[in-house]
Amino acid sequence: MTNLPRRALLKALGHTALALPFFEALAARPARAQGALTAKRAIFFYFPDGVLAQSGRGEASRWHCTGSETAFAIPDQAEALRAWKSECLFFRNLSMGPTDSGSHPGGAKKLLTGVDGGNGESVDHYLSRTVGAQAPWRHLYLGAMATTNNAGGDKFIVYPTAGQTVAPRDDPRQVFQQLFATATPGGSPNPAVVDPRRSVIDGAKAELDALRARLGGREATKLSLHLEALREVERRIGPMGQPPPSTSCQSPVVDLTSVPSQGPYDASKFGHLLRAQIDVMVTAMACGLTRVGTLQASMHTSELIMSRMPGTEMYEPAFDMRSHQASHYGDAHDFARREVRAYFQQRRWFVEQFAYLLSELKKRPDGNGQTMLDTSVVLLCTEVCDGNTHLHDDMPFVLAGRAGGRLNPGRLLQPSWTRHGALLAAIAHAMGAPVQGWGQDNGGPLAGVLS
Repeated sequence: MTNLPRRALLKALGHTALALPFFEALAARPARAQGALTAKRAIFFYFPDGVLAQSGRGEASRWHCTGSETAFAIPDQAEALRAWKSECLFFRNLSMGPTDSGSHPGGAKKLLTGVDGGNGESVDHYLSRTVGAQAPWRHLYLGAMATTNNAGGDKFIVYPTAGQTVAPRDDPRQVFQQLFATATPGGSPNPAVVDPRRSVIDGAKAELDALRARLGGREATKLSLHLEALREVERRIGPMGQPPPSTSCQSPVVDLTSVPSQGPYDASKFGHLLRAQIDVMVTAMACGLTRVGTLQASMHTSELIMSRMPGTEMYEPAFDMRSHQASHYGDAHDFARREVRAYFQQRRWFVEQFAYLLSELKKRPDGNGQTMLDTSVVLLCTEVCDGNTHLHDDMPFVLAGRAGGRLNPGRLLQPSWTRHGALLAAIAHAMGAPVQGWGQDNGGPLAGVLS
């Protein structure tokens, strides 16, 4: 039996147990195709409880586009995307499969994993540990009231390993502090912040390298995985390991004045919280701190009272209308009913927030005459199609951005019935990760997405 240097091992692995459920699925980095156009970054934007699609009485969807590939109409529920039509790909006939169809949790589990029951790694996490592995913050997972009431498990959509989710960060103030803690308004290092590059692992590097050499083979591989898990914990609980690359990033500006200081769970401030998280995400990406981000607005079967948001068409303070409550609007698009109106307005509001994200990316230059939107790939997604039926067919996905020239937006793609894993595979390809397929779809990237 090998004698282990106990002190060094404990010093390096003290917190690893916290990370192992989340970060066991670590694999080799895929080779990027030589000369291929790729996206610099990927963002996954989630909203809960589906859309107002085809009703139980056969009324036409108020979400899905109609027309041909290049001549199509965007319905009023997605009205905010009409101005972004040339920057988006719209879809019909994408399915998450029959397993657990009719279930919110089942849809959330399959959404980014492409695997029934969430028994696989989500595509965002895969990209973060492969093509995004060299970024100071490999995966930025931000929420807006996504952890309310101690939510956990299938309420989250990021799966670092099969069957195991990880929680988003819900407080934009804390996230901003973590991301930019090494900078002061004057652009100089903050002496009160411990140098984030002083890793526990690096401090014991010589001993750990010697141990790895003595172990050899499978045991050495296990140790490497444990250490990588610990590094991930260090990244998540401490400030960034590298200073921002430019003066503007040394003095970043994100408006947090409307974010409640007492905690990020005030329903009336939900819009401010989500906008702040979008701003933090875009700023972090503009500063090169991460290449992969996931924004989760609330959670499935959301109890978020959206009628408490002043300044929106949903505002009705004397009547509490929750997202999930409104999604059970009945089997008809009867706008005389309060639930139908509220559900429609809520979905339209979420689309407006996605459009805001696109506008923030569009206004930032990214070199060679391109904007950040030109060099990004951005997915709008939810866990069910119609909120009333909860079915997992004809999913209301939208893909935005040009991925550095890898995508050709401004089109409506209408394949025959196809598993949505093909779309997730296309996103991976756009990021320079040439996967065969994704989840339970091994047929390659969705035809027509990549140029």
